[in-house]
Amino acid sequence: MGFINNNELETILPDGINKEIGHFNVFSIASARKKLKENKVMPYNRRTYYKISLINGYNRAEYADKSIDIPQHGLLFASPKVPYNYLPQDENQSGYFCIFTHEFLATSRSGVILDELPIFKPGGYPVFQINENQVKELKQLFEKMFQELASDYPYKYDLLRNYVLELIHYGQKLQPDIAQYTTHNATARITGLFVELLERQFPITSPGQQIELRAAKDYAERLAIHVNHLNKVLKENTGKTTSDFISSRMAQEAKILLKQTDWNVSEIAYALGFEEVAHFSNFFKKQAGLSPLAFRS
Repeated sequence: MGFINNNELETILPDGINKEIGHFNVFSIASARKKLKENKVMPYNRRTYYKISLINGYNRAEYADKSIDIPQHGLLFASPKVPYNYLPQDENQSGYFCIFTHEFLATSRSGVILDELPIFKPGGYPVFQINENQVKELKQLFEKMFQELASDYPYKYDLLRNYVLELIHYGQKLQPDIAQYTTHNATARITGLFVELLERQFPITSPGQQIELRAAKDYAERLAIHVNHLNKVLKENTGKTTSDFISSRMAQEAKILLKQTDWNVSEIAYALGFEEVAHFSNFFKKQAGLSPLAFRS
């Protein structure tokens, strides 16, 4: 029997994910894995959700140029802005995870700025090995989430926010064992995570949407590495520079939007991060050999 990694696990779409409850949900890893094996459904959007996981079992966590083995128990924090992966190394997997949107913990409601919290910042160490006593404490917290989510209490989401904040502060008080973080196969991992981060910008589905990461330095910052190192790694592994990858993918998206939508060129230019239509037109002509209007006709 093959292992199910957590990228596959995230193909489970929770009931009501697009309703109010979709801003927060909590799961049992064992039941989620069972459901995935029985019936794969559409994924929820990883570009939207933060995730906190309590995992029991042998796992390996990977993000940017770091990796860490978790032999027994771990507490993991994931931001939609930083690509990550953790891979079960055996079939004996259990625990819990919760997902929530940025809006669920909006500053006006929670008093915190999510992306400024150390636990979610690029370059941090959001993976922690924990002991049996800590597992018991965290398990109780996740079980409270399940109970509250199923309750009829009118202010249950306020209480659930407090539970999520408690998890976040619990993690921030833990001191990671930095010596255990390795850079084994770091170049291949950086390449994979860069491509994942690039793909997260797409598809563009409305004229008001705009890609968030436009330049090589933007991607390097998210991966918590120097832009020169990112360029070196990609060049060595693929023969292409960071800018080559970005330009190629943006040109691909531009072609899709020109052929499959009725958006005007100005709207497409905005969505792809160009301040001036002329700059977009020059970029597109260089990539495709035609002007945007000529390509559309």
